Amino acid sequence: MRVEQSVKDGIITALNLLGGMDRYVQSGDVVTIKPNLNTADPYPASSDPEFIQALGEAILDAGASRIKIVESSMFRLKTREVAQKIGLLEVAEKLGAEVSFLEEAQWIEQVLPKGKHMKRAHIGEAMTSCEKLVVAPCLKTHRFARFTGTMKLFVGVIKGSDRIKMHSRKLEEKIADLASYFQPDLVVMDARKVFVTGGPASGQLESPGYILAGTDMVAVDVEGVRILQSYEAKNRLNMPVWEIPQIKHAVSIGLGASSDSDISVIHN
Repeated sequence: MRVEQSVKDGIITALNLLGGMDRYVQSGDVVTIKPNLNTADPYPASSDPEFIQALGEAILDAGASRIKIVESSMFRLKTREVAQKIGLLEVAEKLGAEVSFLEEAQWIEQVLPKGKHMKRAHIGEAMTSCEKLVVAPCLKTHRFARFTGTMKLFVGVIKGSDRIKMHSRKLEEKIADLASYFQPDLVVMDARKVFVTGGPASGQLESPGYILAGTDMVAVDVEGVRILQSYEAKNRLNMPVWEIPQIKHAVSIGLGASSDSDISVIHN
């Protein structure tokens, strides 16, 4: 949906189109939010703190007992410092949320259940045992992976050495392999502002003004890519959306929607 109201009202309106937040979060739930804090560059390079606060408030309003915010920035950076710089620690305090910076704890080797090019990964301990998982990706182009959406968000939960190996070959396919480990209860994508060139830290900025919500990672990413493709820009998205390697491989391993007939788009 296109946002023409406050961020929180926009999130609630988007979720109401899916039946409301209480369809996904029940009283007493402990809910993990995964934002995008790859770097401390301003939104949409990283999550907008106002968006994460509004999402957290909506989760608490639905009856969640506690929120956890879990993240790991680019491996050369300290996530705690990134979170402090962009204002996420202040947001966490307002929400009464527990914050876990993955590099400060254990990395646990896990089998990726549908992995073809990437079969194992060291995943941050806090992301291996989520009671309820709500992911909050930014939408933007990416100079190596073509685009950042829901599936790409999970690169931020694995050990730095695994990230380096991912980038050596078949990055786009490995993104889908990695995402197969996770089953988010809800995706709330912030597409109010996007990069349509470059990325992930900078690029040509556009303001489509959308919030996308759903439970199918592939479906949300497909509709996100279509937003990026609606702008005339020099990027590598000039192909049918189902042929984009991240999405094509996600379909091949049965990660979610496999064609437009599997997606129902509801507009406000």
